[in-house]
Amino acid sequence: MIVARPSSRLLSVSALLAAMFLWGSSFVAMKYAIREMDPMLIVFGRMIIASLCFLPFVRSFSRLGLQRTHILPLLGMGLCEPCLYFLFEATALDLTSASQASMITTMLPLLVALAAGLFLGESITRRVVAGLFLAAVGAVWLGLAAAVSEYAPHPVLGNFLEFLAMVAATGYIILLKKLSASLPPLFLTATQAFTGAVFFLFVTLFSGTEIPKIISLSGLLSVLYLGTFVSVGAYGLYNFAVSRVPANQAAAFINLIPVCTIVLGFLCLGERLTGWQLTACLLIFAGVMLTQYNKSEREKL
Repeated sequence: MIVARPSSRLLSVSALLAAMFLWGSSFVAMKYAIREMDPMLIVFGRMIIASLCFLPFVRSFSRLGLQRTHILPLLGMGLCEPCLYFLFEATALDLTSASQASMITTMLPLLVALAAGLFLGESITRRVVAGLFLAAVGAVWLGLAAAVSEYAPHPVLGNFLEFLAMVAATGYIILLKKLSASLPPLFLTATQAFTGAVFFLFVTLFSGTEIPKIISLSGLLSVLYLGTFVSVGAYGLYNFAVSRVPANQAAAFINLIPVCTIVLGFLCLGERLTGWQLTACLLIFAGVMLTQYNKSEREKL
């Protein structure tokens, strides 16, 4: 187990809190951009912008001394996130509201706990399994209770695609934790950006994505914000924190994303959740909190 000093712990927590706010705001920024551009074009744009931000560090990256054992995990991490993650999430946000999609992210810490138990040898308690089941029921309820609206034309499918994005994110976190033991967070973040740029270049070219003739200033600023503050800033902060604290502790902070998104969605987009959807959200939070409650002695499966 990793034991961090108080100052190091405070720095890691601060980085995680900042990353969660930026990720929460990314759902709203995506909704703004989707009004004018194809989701795949938006993701490709943000990956290009992020890659450009890392170009000044390429020379220092060449001196890291990568080993063959790093190649497959790096490719796997990049494939999970940003490639598959954004492929699912960008499509999801075209079909469901930012608030609903962000609520699905609360299942990520539970998925990470299970994956850590299966692949990293960490113990899985009955409480984690019960919490995962409760949150899963809430997520399904959230989708079924969703009403079709301007911001959520196909909420059930959109919420399911967001769940698939969480599965991809789980793979990313597990691989990131392994790689962060020998590679710096900045390099890992840059790898994600470069991998995403190449992947979504081909997706954009072969999917027949049309480039709008006119893009408003708000649309351009949304993509710029996603590329710099989110793809570079949020991922850099999160990767830094994961290199210093256990993966399951870092993943627990993801529960803060929907809080930021729901507030920003209300203020910026005028989104609303129905009574049944709010109940489903509470069920998801209950499942998450169940797994976060510590007991002096936990029962293992």
